[in-house]
Amino acid sequence: MRILLTNDDGVAAPGLALLAEIARTLSDDVWIVAPADEQSGAGHSLTLTRPLRLRKHGERHFAVTGTPTDAVMMALGELMTEARPDLILSGINRGANLAEDVTYSGTVSAAMEGALAGIPAIALSQAYARQGMGGTVPFDAARDWAGRVLAPLIGMAMAPGTLVNVNFPACEASAVKGIRVCRQGRRDYGRAEVVKRTDPRGFSYYWFGLGPARETPGHDTDLEAIAADYIAVTPLQLDLTDERSMASLRERFASQAGVV
Repeated sequence: MRILLTNDDGVAAPGLALLAEIARTLSDDVWIVAPADEQSGAGHSLTLTRPLRLRKHGERHFAVTGTPTDAVMMALGELMTEARPDLILSGINRGANLAEDVTYSGTVSAAMEGALAGIPAIALSQAYARQGMGGTVPFDAARDWAGRVLAPLIGMAMAPGTLVNVNFPACEASAVKGIRVCRQGRRDYGRAEVVKRTDPRGFSYYWFGLGPARETPGHDTDLEAIAADYIAVTPLQLDLTDERSMASLRERFASQAGVV
């Protein structure tokens, strides 16, 4: 099995090194093609206004001066043309990718690019307990549980245009309660924060903070699973069409000429 690894924390990130360790227990044909620098929040962006450069760090180990999407496209379109990967693993991200995070996340977007190419793809992220941890974020839960999470997914026939998003809770590996398959959650956007600070020269700058999770019947979202110290496994689809609105929109346009 040929596995492609990528991420959005950058080619030197500890989470990517951990993912490489785990991947090499599954295969001896592991490739790393990741952004040269951190690209958190890059989403599914593609670099179109400047050239990209490839830097080789070792055998089957490359950095791309671009986004996670660029990295996957470079892997598929330049580096692995003789034999495409059988699986794409993206991560392990420093910080969770839950709820609407998936629309901003470069980690999830790299897996999306794999899904667009028809390759099974899994995004993996490690939640952490408090702000300001920087490079001290512990990956204990991911290290101990990633193999067990991946085992049932390897070789699974994924529907076209789908991927799997995995998040590990911010607790010690021994405290993980298990694995929960759950739906994507949603935060209370009205309670999101804009944190204002002042730099040494007296000018204002800002950080965005996230609102609290909304509780749902059955507590079946990724946000609630992580809060309860479960590993959240969420299937995602690339087709964003809201099927429920199709009929009502057709009715609204029914009287307009040329609308069918």
